[in-house]
Amino acid sequence: MGIAEKIKAIEEEMARTQKNKATEYHIGLLKAKLAKHRSQLIDDASKASGGGGEGFSARKAGDARCSLIGFPSVGKSTLLCAVTNTESRTGAFEYTTMTCIPGVIEYAGSNIQLLDLPGIIEGAAKGIGKGKQVIAVARTSDLIVMMLDASKGSVHKRLLENELESVGIRLNKERPNIYYKPKKTGGLTYCSTVKQSQGVNERLVRDILKQHKIFNADIVFHQDISIDQFIDEVEGNRQYIRCLYVYNKIDTTSIEEVDRLAREPHSVVISCEWKLNLDFLVDQIWEHLDLIRIFTKRRGEQPDFTEPCILRRGSTVEDLCDYIHRDMKKGFKYAMLWGKSAKHSPQRVGITHALADEDVVQLFCAT
Repeated sequence: MGIAEKIKAIEEEMARTQKNKATEYHIGLLKAKLAKHRSQLIDDASKASGGGGEGFSARKAGDARCSLIGFPSVGKSTLLCAVTNTESRTGAFEYTTMTCIPGVIEYAGSNIQLLDLPGIIEGAAKGIGKGKQVIAVARTSDLIVMMLDASKGSVHKRLLENELESVGIRLNKERPNIYYKPKKTGGLTYCSTVKQSQGVNERLVRDILKQHKIFNADIVFHQDISIDQFIDEVEGNRQYIRCLYVYNKIDTTSIEEVDRLAREPHSVVISCEWKLNLDFLVDQIWEHLDLIRIFTKRRGEQPDFTEPCILRRGSTVEDLCDYIHRDMKKGFKYAMLWGKSAKHSPQRVGITHALADEDVVQLFCAT
């Protein structure tokens, strides 16, 4: 029996099992078995990214990477041409794009790499079409831009989310606050600082780890978690990626439906054919990437507002030093700061100071 057959058998057993307090333990073990088999699919997908054929080894470039994921003929290539200077073949038929085509969005002094990936279909996680290669590239992205047809949005959205979920991609979710550390000896140490109300207990934790052949580990739960979240932590190969849902072809549906889709979280409605709302889409891509711009200043000169340093939100002065040169922090003395993160302007700060968007920094280093 292959992996796909084993997964299908477990899913059928879970569907037959009535969900209640008495069956929580049994369902938890089934989920652990299911996750173990799906991990093999993830490993296969990772291998496929290297030898998946022409165009699937696009070098990561720019300040961040976004991947266009969607069913065939939803407008991914048209969007790439509209927001970048890249030429991507478009057509009124499916599977126009057969390789990974990179483009660059220039926004607020940053360069954002946008990848136009071939359309995927239901069953892509199991290798149908070029699904494994597409998903493997998506796992390396900072943001997934899910292109959907506005007239079929809800159905396509659910199918694509299930495909990505099955290969360990968690969309718009935070990593659970769990301390989990396998060790060589000492047995299993279980502790929870909060009450667990979703079926997780010490017995279930021990049996899930036993299925993974883990008998020695320290586990501390700092929040109320589900069985799925604990299994994700044990597997250790999950990717938590932000996702922006883009509903294209809004000119083919009613204004009431467009209004409903626009009000959903992490959603943008556009029309590539009529070039509607594309500027707002680029703004939302920037917001979802969680990037900040830091401007540098030389002593006695005006700040350089032409070429900002692009960092992740929450970055510190130390990260700025690494961005400029990896050896700069060795001679770092202090920094003078102007901007939102300063209590007063200018403020003298240390290397651990957290920066905010559009801060101006002057670094002082030992010569």
